[in-house]
Amino acid sequence: MPGSVAPLDLAGVTIPHHFRCPISLELMRDPVTVCTGQTYDRANIEAWVATGNTTCPVTRAPLTDFNLIPNHNLRRIIQDWCVAHRSLGVERIPTPKQPADPSLVRSLLDSAAASSSAASRVVALRRLRSLARESDKNRAVISTHDTRSALVEIAFEGGEQLGLPEADQPALEAMAVLAMLPLTETESVAVASRPERLCRLGEMVRRHPSMEARINAAAVIEAVAVGARSAETRASVGGTNGVMEGLVALAEQRGNPRAVRVGIRGLFALCLAKENRGRAVAAGAAAAVVGRVGELASSDAERALATVELLCRVEGGREAVVAGWGGGEEAVPALVRAMAGKASWRAAEHAAGALLAVLGPSEALQMEAVALGVVGHLLLLVQGGCSDRAKRKAQLLLKLLRSAWPQYDSIANSDDFLRPF
Repeated sequence: MPGSVAPLDLAGVTIPHHFRCPISLELMRDPVTVCTGQTYDRANIEAWVATGNTTCPVTRAPLTDFNLIPNHNLRRIIQDWCVAHRSLGVERIPTPKQPADPSLVRSLLDSAAASSSAASRVVALRRLRSLARESDKNRAVISTHDTRSALVEIAFEGGEQLGLPEADQPALEAMAVLAMLPLTETESVAVASRPERLCRLGEMVRRHPSMEARINAAAVIEAVAVGARSAETRASVGGTNGVMEGLVALAEQRGNPRAVRVGIRGLFALCLAKENRGRAVAAGAAAAVVGRVGELASSDAERALATVELLCRVEGGREAVVAGWGGGEEAVPALVRAMAGKASWRAAEHAAGALLAVLGPSEALQMEAVALGVVGHLLLLVQGGCSDRAKRKAQLLLKLLRSAWPQYDSIANSDDFLRPF
């Protein structure tokens, strides 16, 4: 089905008024009815509510609840209309998959928490896990404070030591569900303030025989670090025996992109606390992360480069980063490449920050960076639409490299681009 009304109208097909969403005026694909009786396309009314609106777009009456009731009859009528106009190029809209029923989620959670049978608990948790995997909408339904808090209790009910495989299975399944959900500060503190819970995470991410269990533990570590707003909490997590080593081991995995991605995300989240950067360097994080910079997708590449930059700020970090790349002659081209092509502003910013540390006082490396075209990338940062922080890093690097520019270069004799922002 075309994504907008205009192509249909231009093709001579007029969409009936009551088939159009009142918000977008486009053909509804998943019509839902709100408490005022008005029907909207699900994506549009969800976006309306997500931006803070609490009234019905048509009637302006307050939305006393935000339950969206699927209008199956209208959807079927729209589908029949699409089929009737197929000869004119109209495609039938697919039947949308409905989000998980909150009552089903509560029932599964009750079974997982209260059942005396380990097998019944595992069945309920696996069903919950399956629902969470299906879609973002399901995860939004599942991810309530009550659900996350209950899952935390189940995931850590065995204490700090790993139990027998059969007895530990409910905890592992609960950890797998938690790995897909964000945690609030309260929930993060509920984990980080309990030494036995941190010890369990450290044991799992470092020593568990199941790679999937290690990855799930790493994802929960990241969620705790992200949800915790205090550096002290992040430092407590990072200082737990086995955590840094486990994350580094995941980042070093070959043939398992998810393990690499989760390991690097966990390292980045923890290295936001200064106390953890030295621990990460000691655990071998520098070599593990720099070896994956060129393999990652955009957002994960940004985190990897940000981690490299953070590691360069601690004693011994620069040397570890350079050694991880096999020397400055390899590190400089790698960082310049990370700034080139379709690199995002954030990736270019963090590459510039790391390059600033790597080049240091070495004139030979500075000249190599200039020869590789880094000045052009830095000027794009200064003149582009990136953050002021990124522009400041680019300015500092340009000043450092100024003596390495060819004397005949007109840019080398100009201070225009060095004006502060």
